[in-house]
Amino acid sequence: MELSTGKKIAGVLAPLFALRHDDDLGIGDLAALRNFIDWSAEIGFRLVQLLPINEVGGDNSPYNAISAMAIEPTTLQLAPGSPEHLTAQDFHCIVAEYDLAELRDGLVKYDKVKALKRALLQAAFDRFDAHADTAAFAQFRQREASWLPDYTLFRALMERNGERETWDRWEQDSFEAALRWRDTLAPSDREKFERRERFFAYVQWIADMQWRAARDYAAARGVALMGDIPFGVSYYSADVFARPNEFQLEWSGGAPPEPYFKDDEFTMKWGQNWGIPVYDWPRMRSDNFAWWRQRTRGVHRFFHVFRIDHVLGFYRIYGFPWRPTRNAEFLPLDQQQMLEKTGGRAPHFMPRDDETEENRAANQREGEEYLRVVLLESGDTRVVGEDLGTVPPYVRPSLHSLGIAGFKIPQWEVYHDRVTPGAEYQRLSVATYATHDHKPLRAMWEEAFERHSDTRDQARHDLAKIATFAGIESANETMTYASDFYPRIMEALFASNSWLAIVMITDLLARRDRFNVPGMANEGNWTRRMHATVAELRASRTTRERMRTIRELLRRTARLEK
Repeated sequence: MELSTGKKIAGVLAPLFALRHDDDLGIGDLAALRNFIDWSAEIGFRLVQLLPINEVGGDNSPYNAISAMAIEPTTLQLAPGSPEHLTAQDFHCIVAEYDLAELRDGLVKYDKVKALKRALLQAAFDRFDAHADTAAFAQFRQREASWLPDYTLFRALMERNGERETWDRWEQDSFEAALRWRDTLAPSDREKFERRERFFAYVQWIADMQWRAARDYAAARGVALMGDIPFGVSYYSADVFARPNEFQLEWSGGAPPEPYFKDDEFTMKWGQNWGIPVYDWPRMRSDNFAWWRQRTRGVHRFFHVFRIDHVLGFYRIYGFPWRPTRNAEFLPLDQQQMLEKTGGRAPHFMPRDDETEENRAANQREGEEYLRVVLLESGDTRVVGEDLGTVPPYVRPSLHSLGIAGFKIPQWEVYHDRVTPGAEYQRLSVATYATHDHKPLRAMWEEAFERHSDTRDQARHDLAKIATFAGIESANETMTYASDFYPRIMEALFASNSWLAIVMITDLLARRDRFNVPGMANEGNWTRRMHATVAELRASRTTRERMRTIRELLRRTARLEK
């Protein structure tokens, strides 16, 4: 697929779990994605951006995956004949045990959805495994041998331990202990355990085939698929379990204090403590960054473009000497009390801060070294870097020199009290008003004009900058969002000089729904679904009219061929 920066295009960001189709099983899947690709192409979008698709753990966060390589099984389309070993009889017998209407209503009910999809995949596997391994399955296992055996061992042990991810509390509490434990099993028990490992390998084989087909389907519709590599992985991941020496497990990665996210007192005071283990880069260098090469190849299989979440972490990462489960304990403390509790260790940038010229040069040099590895393995897949937050002055020029597109958030592109016009954006950039972490524009609009909102001033401040960017003299209560504000800000975004302009699905549809509030254990995080299926959006008169406006704006701004 041709993705030259010489040709400006537009895309739409949609979390897969949020998409709906008439026959889904309570969560967005690859059938919903194909419907969404078709609809996006009809509107004039040439790219669909997704969140990470790696297998998630108990918190359901796509940015805290239990494997850097394995695909989340709930993304799969499961129906009679999909996969081919799932019979209609098995499908209907298993589904009959669930209330599908209840499962499809409201938020994603992960426990029930995972149980249903696991049962369907198990039925398919049982029929498949009754016959000899196919050559294709054997080839897949051989091709993915650099990670698959470690993952399937981990996943079978996780199942054995009641789906608890906390491997440091398992009987087999380390990779070496797990290997010894497996070797001591009686032959019949060993055979049963290895069959569980084979099941998890089978699920990943099906995932590999379905996602490769999705990539091809998107390309055939003229739509690029954009994936996402989280900078880190879960502390309780198969990767950390199998390769603990490549991580500094006593440190927890995150981001420094950020006053912008006023929803979360901890983030404002101490920063975002994501809980991801910090990489031991010298150790990774000693085996030529094999883990990062493997991880990049995994994303390259399924996407035409991928975004590196928190690309700043390649240059330096903000480390906490405590895990997120202790955040509440540290919230009320002052600096001295915090140091007393941690034995003198404070949150800080690792491997070094940017306070001296020598440190800045070293961070830039090492960051570029690590990113060149990613670029080398990415092949013809274009790479985008999420360069938001506290950005050192050397990072964006560094990314540009590597050919990595950074982000432009119009309300944040303010220098010397001047909102940067879109015409001045670098071509090698991605312009968007919001990522999955941000409040939708419609919600911001309503907060700005609420009389008793704690975030009213922040909303008004951001809204004023967006209005300036769009050439609107002022955003005020005499205006209507749908007719006065929405078309102007969309046109301004599409008219920017950025190679890629992306609209979050909630902003595209002028909805208030939010997918994630950073730093908060909110039951709505990663669970909110769209209010309608793609078919229902097509049938909606309001949505059709709004999408006609979008298509005309894409034409007018040369992001869609006339």
